[in-house]
Amino acid sequence: MKVIAIQKYGKNIPLVMSEQPMPSIGEYDVLVEIHAASLNPIDYKIKEGKMKYLLNYRFPLILGNDFSGVVVRVGDRVKTFKPGDEVYGRPRKNRIGTIAEFIAVHADDICLKPKNLTFEEAASIPLIGLTTYQAFVDILDLQKGQKILIHAGSGGVGTFAIQLAKLMGAFVATTASEQGYELVKSLGADLIINYKKENFEEMLTGYDAVFDTLGGEALEKSFRILKPGGQIVSISGMPNARFGKEAKLGWLKTTILSAASRKIKAQEKKSRASYHFLFMRPSGAQLKVVKEFIEGGLIKPIIDKVYRLEDTGQAFNYLESGRAKGKVIIRIK
Repeated sequence: MKVIAIQKYGKNIPLVMSEQPMPSIGEYDVLVEIHAASLNPIDYKIKEGKMKYLLNYRFPLILGNDFSGVVVRVGDRVKTFKPGDEVYGRPRKNRIGTIAEFIAVHADDICLKPKNLTFEEAASIPLIGLTTYQAFVDILDLQKGQKILIHAGSGGVGTFAIQLAKLMGAFVATTASEQGYELVKSLGADLIINYKKENFEEMLTGYDAVFDTLGGEALEKSFRILKPGGQIVSISGMPNARFGKEAKLGWLKTTILSAASRKIKAQEKKSRASYHFLFMRPSGAQLKVVKEFIEGGLIKPIIDKVYRLEDTGQAFNYLESGRAKGKVIIRIK
């Protein structure tokens, strides 16, 4: 089968198409012929080796973290899917590799794709949908009338997050450039801050929550806008000791994370807020909830560009440029 794989980590490692053997499946697995995959920031972070402290991969490493496609074979103990089913999903972290013609995934990690979406549209959803759902529902317990700041509203995660937050009844502020203004407004954002001309930390106060997709300075400043008891969920900041314990990383790694995140811990204490680092987990059950939102017309996918498999390198460059408004898709079949 054709795949996009790397032989070693590196920012300038070229992405070329190669041939690898078809994956075998276990008794609880499903073999899927992939029609489309989407790119996410974690993909270029993995490629560059920035996730080595959390993820241990062997080479050659097939890239890609979410997909849509058609089931071609199921394991002996799989009762929920059959050949011909159209599905979408996010494989668990030790089984990534969706920029390929086929993938073997655990049946618990996939769901029937929304009927009203194309394969390209469906592929745009799993990672951002699960990430946002777990941030808003599992961690923040976001309630109607609460105020949340969503950073980078016109990005892949941001476009989904605005829609889900509005669906949950929250007041949504977001940061965007002039080029992204109309998009985030159309998705329901109540307050739009032009990050090139305005400082969100000077404009907002008394917020219940922040969904941080940027890390760095944006994360540090986010503590200033929270009311006491407020919460930050970050997918780009520094993992802390709480995450180490929850992820069962062991005493050594948890201790290292605790030391590395001392600044964040100090900001938590000063602002009387709590910080959570989120590393999304696969869940076919949660994808089913997202599917119902989409089929009900409550959330829609936002796609910027679609690339051919052989142009995956260009797609990575475009995503990493930060110019994408919505998701970047690789069409495989």
